[in-house]
Amino acid sequence: MVATRLVEGSRRIGLRAIAVSALLLGSLAASIASDNRFPLDQQLLLDVTPMRPGKRIPSLTVAADGNATIALWCKSVAGRVELADTAIRIEAGALPDALPQWMSAGQCTPARMRADEDVLSALTQVTAWRRQGPVLVLLGPTTLKFRPGDN
Repeated sequence: MVATRLVEGSRRIGLRAIAVSALLLGSLAASIASDNRFPLDQQLLLDVTPMRPGKRIPSLTVAADGNATIALWCKSVAGRVELADTAIRIEAGALPDALPQWMSAGQCTPARMRADEDVLSALTQVTAWRRQGPVLVLLGPTTLKFRPGDN
């Protein structure tokens, strides 16, 4: 009788452990799947060292409706992003002629303005994207990596 109770108790504990494990694995699988979605409505910072003077780093923010804000080393432009599975197409507005009025003196150097053109050109040539953990990797002639902003 005692042996029967122990076996039945062990079975219940075993079944509960299996049920809890299945719930945990399902939760983990959902978490991993959600990490593979394109990061919408987040500021994503280009994975580069800041150009001095200044701490500004190019960023990309894509809204759920596909509208995008592209902040470059010096200037910013509006854009449009089209996503289909892992394919991506980025259209960007033209760089404005005028310098941003809120930039500090010397921050929009000729080198930074050339870098604006380079980053914008690279963004408009990407054709695919993927996630590597929290990092968004944009693939094209130039591979660009973006990390979530911390603000």
